[in-house]
Amino acid sequence: MLRKEQRLALYMEGNLTTDPGKMGFGILRYSENPIACVIDSQHAGRRVEEVIQTPGSAPVVATVEEAAAAGAEVFVLGIAPPGGLVPPAWWPVIDRAVELGLSVVNGLHDLLGPRYPTLQAGQWVWDVRLEPEGLGVATGKAAALANRRVLMIGTDMAVGKMTAGLELWREAKRRGLRASFVATGQIGIVLTGSGVPLDAVRVDFAGGAIEREVLARAGDELVIVEGQGALCHPGSTSTLPLLRGACPTHLVLCHRAGQTHLRRLKEIAIPPLKPYMRLYEELASTCGTFPTPITVGVALNTSHLGEDEARDAVEQVERETGLPTTDPVRNGVESLLGAITTNDA
Repeated sequence: MLRKEQRLALYMEGNLTTDPGKMGFGILRYSENPIACVIDSQHAGRRVEEVIQTPGSAPVVATVEEAAAAGAEVFVLGIAPPGGLVPPAWWPVIDRAVELGLSVVNGLHDLLGPRYPTLQAGQWVWDVRLEPEGLGVATGKAAALANRRVLMIGTDMAVGKMTAGLELWREAKRRGLRASFVATGQIGIVLTGSGVPLDAVRVDFAGGAIEREVLARAGDELVIVEGQGALCHPGSTSTLPLLRGACPTHLVLCHRAGQTHLRRLKEIAIPPLKPYMRLYEELASTCGTFPTPITVGVALNTSHLGEDEARDAVEQVERETGLPTTDPVRNGVESLLGAITTNDA
């Protein structure tokens, strides 16, 4: 499986500047693996940091052959298309990567392992979206844990729940806390090496899968659970298993500055933030059956704004919610972590 010294080629054809490239963006920002190159013929010949804002640095090439020549050892599907299936145009590229001896990281629903039963020595295919073995139904046992459990919640898909959670985890470890991160999507799993691909788990076992991960971290002071989807999104079914499995003590709301409607369902409005937070808290509690978590702050995605606009947006959301608000990438998460560690549910 993936070793930290292996050099990656991120396949982001046509999506280096678009939201579906979030798998590649996450790896560029957080992976400990060296990045040999990014594959996107639209920007070939440039460096990735010349095209997008990222702390990662790598050349952009046009083909998988160039990636192999650049020393890549692992071909990573860095795009998450709607529906999570491999587009037909990708199959020849993936076949060629395997033919050239590259291992493959696949975060999509289509499994690649069965397609390549014979591989070269040391070559492998990692299908990330596989349901873990030995799952059961949730029992609510996480509610009895003595630690702090933070669930990242959102107003839409792809608003920065994973990014905010990873930034909180990094800051907590920097402060010397015993902290862990429960990845629930393909990007987080690839970055941390463990977790639950929640959208690949049968619904009866989804809560139990999260609960098992949280209970395994009972000795940690702080457990940060990556959120998925949004309660107001009709295509999202992840809220209840996350709430029941983790039994969170704290919530952090993730929102894109200025967004009023779902990005892919523009007829659906995002609710006002304060009652939306209360709805999450009340659903978690279910009239007192379970402990009520507290929403301690807002992680605001301002990546589409200039510095002055971003500052104004943060101040506006703070006024609206009365809670600490920050862009985790631009401004850090110190205020959020402080609210988590000083407020008891």
